[in-house]
Amino acid sequence: MRTRELLLLAVNLSLVSSASGCRHGFNLTTDGDCIDYDECKEYEYRSDSPCGENTLCKNTNGSFTCKCEDGFETSRMEQSFEPDAEETCIDIPECDREEGLCAKHGEYAECQNSVPFYSCICKMGFIASSGLEILVDDDKCIDLNECQLENICGPNSSCVNTSGSHHCECKKGFALSSGKTTSEGPAEICKDVCEIDKTICGNGICQQGKDGHVCACHTGSSNYGNKRSRCVEINCGVLTNALNQQESDPDVTSVLRMLKSSCLNLSKSETPTSLDGEEFLERLLPMIDRLLSGGTVLDNKQVSFMLSVVESSLGLIAPFMSKNRTQVSKAHTELELLLFKGPGFPQGPVTLSTKHAKLQMQWETAAGKDSTYPGFTALSLLSYSTLENSTNRSFSGINVTKRNSLQMNSKVVTVKVSNPDTAALQVPVTLTFNHLQRTDKANDSICVYWDSEADGGSWSTEGCDTLHSGANYTLCSCKHLSSFAVLMALHDIEDPYEMKVFTWVGLTLSLVCLFVCILTFALIRSIQSPRNTIHLHLCLSLFVANLVFLCGITRTENQTGCAVVAGLLHYFYLAAFCWMCLEGIQLFRMVVLVFNTSFHTVRMMAVGYGVPAVIVAISALVNSGGYGTEKNCWLNLEGSFRWSFFGPVCLIITVNIFFFFVTVCKLAQKFSSLNPDLDNLHKIKAFTITAVAQLCVLGITCIFGCFQFGNGTLAMSYVFTILNSLQGVLLFVMHCLLYKPVREEYGKIFSRFLTPQKKYSEFPSSQSSKAQNSKSSKNTGESGI
Repeated sequence: MRTRELLLLAVNLSLVSSASGCRHGFNLTTDGDCIDYDECKEYEYRSDSPCGENTLCKNTNGSFTCKCEDGFETSRMEQSFEPDAEETCIDIPECDREEGLCAKHGEYAECQNSVPFYSCICKMGFIASSGLEILVDDDKCIDLNECQLENICGPNSSCVNTSGSHHCECKKGFALSSGKTTSEGPAEICKDVCEIDKTICGNGICQQGKDGHVCACHTGSSNYGNKRSRCVEINCGVLTNALNQQESDPDVTSVLRMLKSSCLNLSKSETPTSLDGEEFLERLLPMIDRLLSGGTVLDNKQVSFMLSVVESSLGLIAPFMSKNRTQVSKAHTELELLLFKGPGFPQGPVTLSTKHAKLQMQWETAAGKDSTYPGFTALSLLSYSTLENSTNRSFSGINVTKRNSLQMNSKVVTVKVSNPDTAALQVPVTLTFNHLQRTDKANDSICVYWDSEADGGSWSTEGCDTLHSGANYTLCSCKHLSSFAVLMALHDIEDPYEMKVFTWVGLTLSLVCLFVCILTFALIRSIQSPRNTIHLHLCLSLFVANLVFLCGITRTENQTGCAVVAGLLHYFYLAAFCWMCLEGIQLFRMVVLVFNTSFHTVRMMAVGYGVPAVIVAISALVNSGGYGTEKNCWLNLEGSFRWSFFGPVCLIITVNIFFFFVTVCKLAQKFSSLNPDLDNLHKIKAFTITAVAQLCVLGITCIFGCFQFGNGTLAMSYVFTILNSLQGVLLFVMHCLLYKPVREEYGKIFSRFLTPQKKYSEFPSSQSSKAQNSKSSKNTGESGI
């Protein structure tokens, strides 16, 4: 329409101009002058405009232009345009284009765009201080108290005004069906919580009181004195059974009786007495210290008993602690306890630590499910300083090839939380243990928990994994809660090849030397005497013991055969020491007694072979399982069974030392006498020195043997192997090569083989030798010397 009008206007003007002779936009006056034609005046009293809506027509010399009214602009953001331009005037968005237009009215004012200008109004929830809808002059926006309006909230609720808004809160004992804590109006009605949630009281009955709902707990359940909290089952049976089992220690009994009484008060009384958590804790920890003090070693059942009491007691005490965090350290225990009370559930990670361990878990894990939440969350970490000594052999619940190859390598800790369902956790807990001993291999550490139901109590790996193991610590992940620790796998150290070769060669050489000694003392008549009879049976005992040792010490595949090998070694090594003891007694009699210095052979046999037989028989009857271990066919050196060998050996060594000391003293007296029989005394002196050397060889070998079959080092093993392998050689040197009569007989035997033309009897002895032996027999009282 506007374009058509402009065209018509231009046509008319052109006609007039051509008719009058004036240029376009001018008219011819009566005086013959051309004057400007005001195109805008034609539309002054008309509703339309040649420029369109929201515009003003402005006359110019010979033409006119279009200008937008205030508050408007063209699409090109200009105020004027030519008539023939296809432009329109649109509203200017002042609020979007310029910030802070309403800042003078305060932070709760906002700009609202209008046509053709803008206005300042208050945000929702606020009104102008003048009461007008649009802010003018110095008006400010102030809060509108919606709670003063009628029926702003529904029944059983109250209005709470907030800055710029409001919300409705249910009164005590009422709640919204949606589970929300607030609503914005009467659309959602607050109802009785006992009707909305039938499980709000758990093991109790929900009742409406003047200050809200209360939970009346059933017998056997408790909300720990908080009437609005859910009633949860409380088990006093553990404390009752513990009190029945513990009657010997009055201090322990007193604490258990107090805990039981408090537990029953919570589970049976409608108005239970509030407990003093700090006081109870100060009595519980010393009770645990008392059970662990003095190096006491508890059996598996006693350990299970103590741990169950500790877990029940911590669960009973924790909700009554006055502080959110409690740290206590005693002589044998260290505890850290965290407690959360208040509405809602605690969330996020939480860490507890003691000197020996650290626990990392989620608050949600400690709190448990909403259906069992007692209104608080408690978690405890308790470490024991000496309990690992009592549990160091409790490995029946672990599936390993050699249980004796495991050893405790951390302190024992107990983890207790208020969540009653911790048998299968959705999010595992993480435990970091400090090692008691440094480990060199990453797979040496095993994370375990205490299973009270396995053989009265045992360590088990079920549900626990080793995340990482370093030299000084181990990181464990467990899907349940109990008492935990770290075990160290002990790997058997295989003897080096060189040691094996030396053992075989040395023992073979020793057996050959002992066999030569046996032939010498048994077949050469000229040297036969009570003393050499003792040497014969000493060598015979060692020969059999070394032969059994060489052939059967490592044959552990057959348990019965291994036990027989251990029994034979026990018997013949004891027999060797008994014959050595008889030699010490014989030397004592030779020096002290003048007549009848010889032993009867029957009596020597009774002592040399009878005493070891009695000791071995009694040991086998008392503890037959002590013969043979998983590593070697020797005595089980764990416990007191070791003394069935070390006891008699120590006694024999002590007796021999006594007799040798007396013998040396008597010899010194006789050497200083007026008429000493020097020839005879020198022989006895040589015998004594040889016997003392023999005692040193056998005694030192026995001592290093203790380290060899225990947790010995490689150096100890080498020393034992050398001494054990050279026993026969040393006895051969001392009793044969260094003994002149034997050397003489060896010379005769060798000369017989070197001069075969001369015929000798099988074992000759010259007249001079017989005479010398006869003389020696008279002087020493020992035949054949």
